Amino acid sequence: MNTPQKAALVVSAHSADFVWRAGGAIALHAEQGYAMHVVCLSFGERGESAKLWRKGEMTEAKVKDARREEAMAAAEILGASVEFFDIGDYPMRADKDTLFRLADVYRRVQPEFVLSHSLKDPYNYDHPLAMNLAQEARIIAQAEGYKPGEQIVGAPPVYAFEPHQPEQCEWRPDTFLDITPVWDKKYDAIQCMAGQEHLWEYYTRVALQRGVQAKRNVGITSARNIVYAEGLRSVFPRVTENLA
Repeated sequence: MNTPQKAALVVSAHSADFVWRAGGAIALHAEQGYAMHVVCLSFGERGESAKLWRKGEMTEAKVKDARREEAMAAAEILGASVEFFDIGDYPMRADKDTLFRLADVYRRVQPEFVLSHSLKDPYNYDHPLAMNLAQEARIIAQAEGYKPGEQIVGAPPVYAFEPHQPEQCEWRPDTFLDITPVWDKKYDAIQCMAGQEHLWEYYTRVALQRGVQAKRNVGITSARNIVYAEGLRSVFPRVTENLA
């Protein structure tokens, strides 16, 4: 009998967020055989495309096209599929149809785990909205009464990936993921984000810093040569069979 392929879902507010914050997790699990799927709620066309707008003679449609191409190229490098909801940014707003659309993605993907934004972000209200949307859609996708007869989802763990300014977002990692084996893929994907080149070096420093912390937490005598890592914060308690 064929074993169904495991899958995971990433809910990204803007078209580059999944690359900066979860590119390593995506590439690592893709190499482990997971079907990684990314939902970009918006293209970040208003608030996160300043470099494109400064070129002059730019339209919103042209910015969206550029951001779509960047995100698709990055997703291909990371080994993920990607779809775009195009619900706008600055401000981002989600109606019931958007919520149900994301619930349908949950049903289709059947994720083993979910990655999205921090629950708080005073610098960018689009980010917590994306996480709230991801969580509410998860609940709806679990409900037997939503589209009866369809396969519901279980209770996939949800992780908040690292925000740009974690202290102000009240985000503290409780999980470190060693992304050293796939760092080259993540950095190649980062370089696809030409509209936000100023962040390339910043997220390299973040990965190195989390790598130091991850190495520290497995012990300085560990044979694991951790250089790059991503931090995650679990939203729900994790169930385990042992504490090793």
